[in-house]
Amino acid sequence: MSVKQPNISLPLKLTFLVFSMVLNCMGIVILQLSEQNITYDKLGFLESFKDIPIAIFSLFAVNFISRFGTKKSLIFALMLVGTCSLFLPFVEVFWFFKLWFAIIGTCFAIGKICVYGIIRNNMTEEKSLAKTMNSVEASFMIGIFVVNTGFGWLISSQFGEYWKFGFMSISLISFFTVFLFIKAKIAEPENKSNKILPDLSEFGKLPFILFFAVSFFIIFIEQSFNSWLPAFYKDHLKVNSFFALQASSFLALFSFTGRAITSKIIHKFSLSRYFMMCLFMIIFLLVVISIIQFNFTEHPKVLLFLFPVIGLFLSPLYPVINSKMIAKIDKDKINTFTSLIVIVSSVSSSLNSMTISLLFKNQILTYYSLYILGAVIIVSVLAYFYFKNNAFK
Repeated sequence: MSVKQPNISLPLKLTFLVFSMVLNCMGIVILQLSEQNITYDKLGFLESFKDIPIAIFSLFAVNFISRFGTKKSLIFALMLVGTCSLFLPFVEVFWFFKLWFAIIGTCFAIGKICVYGIIRNNMTEEKSLAKTMNSVEASFMIGIFVVNTGFGWLISSQFGEYWKFGFMSISLISFFTVFLFIKAKIAEPENKSNKILPDLSEFGKLPFILFFAVSFFIIFIEQSFNSWLPAFYKDHLKVNSFFALQASSFLALFSFTGRAITSKIIHKFSLSRYFMMCLFMIIFLLVVISIIQFNFTEHPKVLLFLFPVIGLFLSPLYPVINSKMIAKIDKDKINTFTSLIVIVSSVSSSLNSMTISLLFKNQILTYYSLYILGAVIIVSVLAYFYFKNNAFK
């Protein structure tokens, strides 16, 4: 990882690993709580308790980070995540999951702004930044793989009723990451702001609006898989919980591979062409999946192996489009810009979860792939205008 302080590479990646596990355990929670007679419409709103605090707190987080510093803010967020995850197994009531996800969302807002700020303050060249973003974001995919695989084994074992104790391992990783940050030397940004809310006037221009629109639908697509794919496998393809989680973990494995490969080869390609190529491959795979769903219903299990391949082309989209814009942002505005990215992501995730829960509630999961395909087509159109109508080519 080409940053000025190489000793912070591991804690940065572990930070994304921790937040990946706590954010993407939503699919596991939905899967397990649905067996406790909690309806899908209630579970669909559960994601809002994670995403709304992210959206509300993100702008205020800029001032919080400016006052206390990047390092102290990251340590605070990780300590809070670790402590709450430590207590989660001992609480039985549903409302605590709402509180837990709200705390996780708030801490993620702080964590992501800090991590993006550190990367931007140490990167200058666009493709180098894209390489670094993909490298760090790849650890996010590892977190999805680990959490699905680990909880899958635990749920399917003789100790399945104690599945919530798996969150204690996340606590240990959080505390270890805090230890690494305490030892690490991190250069803090020079600018200190006392404003409660940052200046957003610059981000109302057309290139930014198109960028945020593209980001919105990328997250929309990602969450359609990350949060709901295990439930789709179980409800529509009729596989058990263990296999549903394991099959979903392969999506994360392909996603990690996609980001890892991108970080190695991105210097050789135009970012815009690479982005559009990935989109076309996703559309192709979703069309094949839809044809199988509607015309070859006697072979639904093949979908278990086709959906994960999408991760290979879906995973590079978010870091590539982010790095392309972040490289053009002034360093003193990067925290504000990242906070807007986090807000857009959280709103997209929340709206997607509420709408996709209707497919599950009404048992029309045959349209699951078409639902996602529609979002991919929208991204393709928006991305075309984004790359065509702004100077960041």
